[in-house]
This record gives sequence, structure tokens and C-alpha cells, in this order.
Amino acid sequence: MISAVVFDLDNTLVDFMAMKKQAIDAAIHAMRDAGLRLSVDEIQKRIDRIYKEKGIEFQNVFDELLFEEFSKIDYKILSAGVIAYRRAREAALVPYPHVYLTLIELTKMHMKLGVVSDAPAREAWLRLCYLNLHHIFDAVVTFDDSGKRKPHPTPFKKILEKLQVNPHESLMVGDWAERDVVGAAQVGMKTVFARYGDTFGTQISNADYEINDIVEVLQIVRKENSSQGRSKS
Repeated sequence: MISAVVFDLDNTLVDFMAMKKQAIDAAIHAMRDAGLRLSVDEIQKRIDRIYKEKGIEFQNVFDELLFEEFSKIDYKILSAGVIAYRRAREAALVPYPHVYLTLIELTKMHMKLGVVSDAPAREAWLRLCYLNLHHIFDAVVTFDDSGKRKPHPTPFKKILEKLQVNPHESLMVGDWAERDVVGAAQVGMKTVFARYGDTFGTQISNADYEINDIVEVLQIVRKENSSQGRSKS
């Protein structure tokens, strides 16, 4: 019997990579307009390298880019980039189709709802609040809360503890098979691979279920909680 559904955040509830791309594109053009004499391709290449070295959530990517170029930070260029980034991010930060519908229907089914994310607490909560999802979830576990990244079992155990449910009573929905599916499965949660958010071209997810639309989670919960669906699919 499923009593809780846990979601990854980025590329499961929100199209994080599309948002990031649009925000970075806007920042690049704004910085060039403000005086950064590098080609679009060169700036993009340098930003990609910094993110690869420091992580996609690194908050000072433009500072580092400018320091590498000028051996100091040009605050005119930096400010132009930051403002353009923030404006584009807000415009692009939208949930996937049917996210609100699915979450509301799950609450009507008396499901406990959680989020487990590798994002820093500040960034995860900013995204949840901007999308007006922060009141829907019963518990949220970020990297700052667990100190471990998926597939380490700690984040999954922590969200289960907060929701006060046993692993076999919970469903984990995520887009990254090697982290979301593997990590949840090893602690005993049932798993759902969000293929619509997959950015790796995953062929085999090894999840209990795969979905192409988040609304399919409703069918999975109903199946699991029916007399016919209590055995593993």
C-alpha cells in the first residue's frame, strides 16, 4: 500500500536544464553588450567548463569568468549578466505539464508528499516557492539537509523519516536513473523513472515503472493500492 510519493525536483517537477540554458543565453548576450569582448561560443565554453569543475549550482560562475578574463571583476559587466540571468530564469522557471494537477490529486488521495533534491537548500526552496509548490509538500530534503548526494541512501532515509513512512509504502519519482532509481531502490522504495525529464538518453532505467507524463503517477498509485496491484509490477 502506497501512502507517500517522493519527487526529485529538477527535471522532474521543473525543466531545470531548459531554464538554465535560457538564463545563461540571456546573461551571455547582456555581458557582451556591457563590454565583454568574447564571442558567444567562447563565453559559453568557459561557463560550461566552470560548471563542470564547480557543479551546476555554482553561484559565482560569472564572477569567475570575469576574473579569469580581466584578473578582476568588472561590476558593470557582472551586474548586466546577473540581472539578465535572473529575469530569464524567472520567465523560464515553469513546472512540467500536469504537475499541479497531479500533486493536487495526490493530496486528495491522502498521499504524503515529499521532495528529495541534490540542490542546495536555498536554491531548492527558491524554486519551490517561485512555483508556489512550497505549501504542497509535507517534507523536503536538500543536499544541505543530508550532506550526501543521491544515490547515497542518507537523503532517501531522511525523507522517509520526515514523512514517517516505511520504504515499501513509498514511491520515488525521478529523472536520473543512476541516482534517483538506484538510490531509492537500495533503501526499499518503489521507483518511477520520469522519462520525460531524462537528459542522458537512458535506455534501461531498472525502475519499477516508467512514465512519459507526471500525471501517470496517479495511475501507478491506484494500481499499487488496488488488490491486483499489491505485488511488484
